[in-house]
Amino acid sequence: MNDRNWNPSVPPSLPPSSKPKRETWILAVCIPAALVLLFILMSIVAGSCKSGKCSLLAGNFRGADEFPCMTETWSYGKGKTKVARIDIRGVIMHGKQRSIFSVSKDPVETAVRMIRTAADDKNVRAVILVVDSPGGGVTASDIIYNELRKFKESDPERKVVALFEDLAASGGYYVAAGSDYIIAHPTTITGSIGVLISSINLKGFGDKYGIKSVTIASGKNKDMLNPFKDLSEEQQKLLQTTVDEMYRRFVKIVAEGRSLPEEEVMKIADGRLLTATEALNSRLIDRIGYWDDAMAETCRLLKVESVKVIRYKEAFSFASILDAVQDINISLQNLQGYSTLMYLSPL
Repeated sequence: MNDRNWNPSVPPSLPPSSKPKRETWILAVCIPAALVLLFILMSIVAGSCKSGKCSLLAGNFRGADEFPCMTETWSYGKGKTKVARIDIRGVIMHGKQRSIFSVSKDPVETAVRMIRTAADDKNVRAVILVVDSPGGGVTASDIIYNELRKFKESDPERKVVALFEDLAASGGYYVAAGSDYIIAHPTTITGSIGVLISSINLKGFGDKYGIKSVTIASGKNKDMLNPFKDLSEEQQKLLQTTVDEMYRRFVKIVAEGRSLPEEEVMKIADGRLLTATEALNSRLIDRIGYWDDAMAETCRLLKVESVKVIRYKEAFSFASILDAVQDINISLQNLQGYSTLMYLSPL
């Protein structure tokens, strides 16, 4: 080695680096892009498939809400006769149910989509409606009731069997009133046939501490149920008229569904809660039993020896992922007070 030619300020030369091949970076870009496109395509196809059919591939373009695309899961039983199990749980209200740490789907929209999916599947011969609800909004309950009515009217041989669990009160009973057969667990609480409008009156509190409500309204009745104002006699009559009209419809639906005179229904339609035994004696239900009894009654009504029960869930899609991401937030809306038509407030 020649020390005279060595210069410590000059780093030793490195071997020439080879440039990345063109094919390498093309693959690095194209493969992820292809996977994303494939995922989107599979999501679209999955979202359009139902009961083994694919409406998009078949060229049948139909409304996503009128003909929902949901996947089905084999839940119980076996046989050629298909029956859909649809659960109604919690407060029956429109809108996503928000808590501080989570957001769940709109229970009314979910129930409607399931019922419409069942109605659109000609192989579904019946619905087993499992109810565990304290009630909810008048309109929300009526919408579910109406969808079940349309399911039955789509084919005279289709049936609806209701199974009550812990609670099937007010709106929880309303949705099932048109069922062909109603079964309640031995420990079910049901009834509470009636309608109410509730609000909190804080006028005395406001007067004591100098809190006043300032409202600019277009009419004297626009701010009825303002918590810092008393209701006038006229306003009480207006609200009572509204409640009475909703109540008469509720009684009529129960009377028609249970083949009872309205006068007979009104004897117990004072908002009272009923045990399963009391409901049976009042003819609001057909028997006391369990899931196996609901299966047996469904078979009897359909005149078959066995049924295959399926459940529905929303089809997996790219849009469902975006919707889930959007719902990941902390909501304090449940702390916001409001007045609404309710059947029975949850405990």
